[in-house]
Amino acid sequence: MADVAAHAGVALGTVSNTLNNPEKVREATRRRVLSAIAELGFVRNDAARSLAAGVSTSVGLVLADLGNSFFVDIARGVEAVMRRRGMDVLIVNSDIEPTREVHNLELLDRSRVAGIIIAPLDTDLARSNFLPTRSTPTVLVNFESPSLAYSGVIVDEHHGGRLAADHLLALGRRRLVFTGGPLFLSAVSARLEGAREAVAEVPGASLEIAETRGLNIRHGREVAKRLLSRGAGAFDAVIAASDLLAIGLIQVFGEVEGFSVPGDIAVTGYDNNHFASESAVPISTVAQPGEEMGQAAADLLLERIESPTALNRTVTLEPRLIPRTSSLGAAWRRD
Repeated sequence: MADVAAHAGVALGTVSNTLNNPEKVREATRRRVLSAIAELGFVRNDAARSLAAGVSTSVGLVLADLGNSFFVDIARGVEAVMRRRGMDVLIVNSDIEPTREVHNLELLDRSRVAGIIIAPLDTDLARSNFLPTRSTPTVLVNFESPSLAYSGVIVDEHHGGRLAADHLLALGRRRLVFTGGPLFLSAVSARLEGAREAVAEVPGASLEIAETRGLNIRHGREVAKRLLSRGAGAFDAVIAASDLLAIGLIQVFGEVEGFSVPGDIAVTGYDNNHFASESAVPISTVAQPGEEMGQAAADLLLERIESPTALNRTVTLEPRLIPRTSSLGAAWRRD
């Protein structure tokens, strides 16, 4: 700024007013300062301004996996709320790596952001009372702090699992299998318990478990081969704990001549990934309200920033079933 002031032949305060309070500067002077800024290639250091003022206009958002459109939806929701408040969102991706998640949290904390929203991995760190964010206000999204050490936003995963099972049972399916894992993941286990509850209420219905090592397409392909080894009629419906799993399952089922989805086996996924409706067999899914979750998390963070001593709380949102071809067959029509 001193270089700009010297180049324009004005006081340092005039440069500051041109950038922050332009109404206080005469038009001719303002144009001279802006011309000097353009000639010198000056870029304002917002981080330094925040430190000097003791406040920041940026918040950090740590996402578990930007390859999953669910987390992209969360980001959109966070940005929508913060934009209305004149704040910026710095997004970092942990890419399902615990060490990278810790690095991202520490990086944002060092950057002195006003607050942090984290969609964490399901690890001991997420369940602890002390994230590596020191005194930076922090809120969880898609995860609940067991001890309410942090406020958070979650979806009723138990109800989501029940929605999937109820849908398949209502279609007359009775030999169900739940695929997903590892089962120590809280979201997966909650979805399983919801499905179990629904199946237990229907006479003659059964539910087996085929645990997977992950929730991606390759894990779906692996478990599909295991299910087929039991015989073509062993199951008539699959509850997959993610849309990616469902895609892998359907890929392998489609390779078996004379075996069809949903004719021989109906499939439901989870998350409503953006490509779930665009797959070869559009996938029936349990949708999580990602944007709404992001908005709620942003509101919680703003509360925490403005009232640091307020009690922590968890906001719970409801999922919804979106039936498509993988369970309805020809009865489903694309909008």
